[in-house]
Formats: sequence, C-alpha cells, structure tokens
Amino acid sequence: YDSIAQVIEKVSGGEAPCIIGDNCAAVCETPRVISTGKAWAYLLIAEGCDNFCSYCIIPKIRGRFRSRSMENIIAEAETLAKDGYKELILVAQDLTRYGADLYGGRQLARLLTRLCGIDGIRWIRLHYLYPNELDDDLIAVIAREPKIVKYLDIPIQHINNGILKKMNRRDTSESIRTLFKTLRARIPGLVLRTSLITGLPGEGEAEFEELCRFLREMKIERAGVFPFSPEEGTPAAAMDHVDSETARQRAERVLEIQAGIMDQWEAGLIGREISVICEDCEVPGRFIGRGYFDSPG
Repeated sequence: YDSIAQVIEKVSGGEAPCIIGDNCAAVCETPRVISTGKAWAYLLIAEGCDNFCSYCIIPKIRGRFRSRSMENIIAEAETLAKDGYKELILVAQDLTRYGADLYGGRQLARLLTRLCGIDGIRWIRLHYLYPNELDDDLIAVIAREPKIVKYLDIPIQHINNGILKKMNRRDTSESIRTLFKTLRARIPGLVLRTSLITGLPGEGEAEFEELCRFLREMKIERAGVFPFSPEEGTPAAAMDHVDSETARQRAERVLEIQAGIMDQWEAGLIGREISVICEDCEVPGRFIGRGYFDSPG
C-alpha cells in the first residue's frame, strides 16, 4: 500500500514494475481520501485475520492479523474530529482482537476509552466483533461510555453446534446465547446485528430449523443473510454442499422471519424521541437524520 504512488509513477513513465506483496506487511498508515461525506468516516484499526474459518478466504487474501499502533489511530481520529466528522465507525476483520499482536493482549477496551476522550466525536460504532472475544472489560466500556453507540455487529453465521464446528468457529450455541443475553442485560437499548449463512455444509432441515428458532427466540434487530457460496481454496469448498437453490430458498425464509422481527421492533419506536446524526439537507429546513440503531452505508 505504502508504495503505490511510486508504482504509479513508474507505470506512467513506461516501466512495468513487478511487485510481490507480503500478506503480513504492516497496515497502511498513509493519509487517505474519505468519500463518505462529513457525517461519518470509517477508521481502520487492524487488517487481516487469524481465525481461519473454513468457509472464508480472507486470511489468504488479507494475511495474518496486524494491528495499527494506538497512537496512529488516535492521531487519525483527532484529525477526523477537527475536520468535522461526528461518527467514527471502527472496522477490522476482527475488531475484538485489536492489540494482541502489538501489546501482548487485546486492547480494544483501552483504545475505545481513549477515542471517547476526543472532543468533537459524537458517536463511535463498532463493526465485526467476534463473539468468543467479547470479554467483561470490553462489555463494561461499551455499556459505560455514552459515545459508543449501543449497536453491536456480531457475526455468528449459524447456531447449530455441528455446523459451527465444521466452520472452525470457536463458539457454541450455548456460548452465543449466553453472550447475547448478557449483552441485553448489561447494555440498555442495545441493538444487535449479525450475519448468517444458509446452506452451509452439513445443514439439513433440522439444523436450519434450529437457526430459525434461534432468531425467533433472540429477536435480533438487524441481520444480513446470505446463501453459502464456496470459496475456492477454502476447506469448506471441498465439503459436501447443500444445493444452491435450497440454500437460496432458506435464505429467503430467514429474511421473512427477520422482516417480522424488525417490523415488531420498529413499531416500538413510534412516539419516541431519539437522537440522530444529520446526514443531509434536501431543502432548507428539511433534514435527513440517522439513529444509532442504523449503520450507514
């Protein structure tokens, strides 16, 4: 990343440089162009992943997990605040592991505490928290700090123990349920978002119905649902698959269940006053606002 400007100059000068990347290289820390408008900005805190889920190609593409230094992240956040950005969306393939490679232990809770002290930043949103790494210290900071929006994106992918094991996930059905109940109890007003995959290797009707029952039980407010698509070069690609049409139909069934859950939850917002971030002004005196329970983009 850091040498891309020099590569472009060489190509413009008629050269044909051959660049061999290092998938364990440091995270790019050069200044960047932000194209999201002035209300919010992404803040990358780490790159790569060490989880090696059986269906995912990211570790081969993005490399092993590498954190940005805390000082570099804070400096960029302070610059964004001075430039008028009100919401920071922290992103990484595995947000919860932040700092483990640099500081000898996970440091997301400490990073969040420092980010919350930056003047001008109103909201801090967390994207992609691994459920097995959400510890008590992190939950306490999320619950305590008013700037951290009570919206957590925690991809679980499935709830059946057999499928979770095939996916090389470190969670169990029991640990996921316990975590979600703990989060609801400790963080008032919490909105949960998750990602789910239907048609994973080993998913029969019983496993799929278990997923549907889980959704009805936990009433997760937001969910992205995707039919399984094998990625070449991953262990899951070599496993026996559910046929693609069945996977698609199951995804549609989950979306129908989720639509009912969302309708019920959104009906509970009627008549309430909520804080929003103003994202646009269509005409003088008419603004478009977004609540904490909706992530932009």
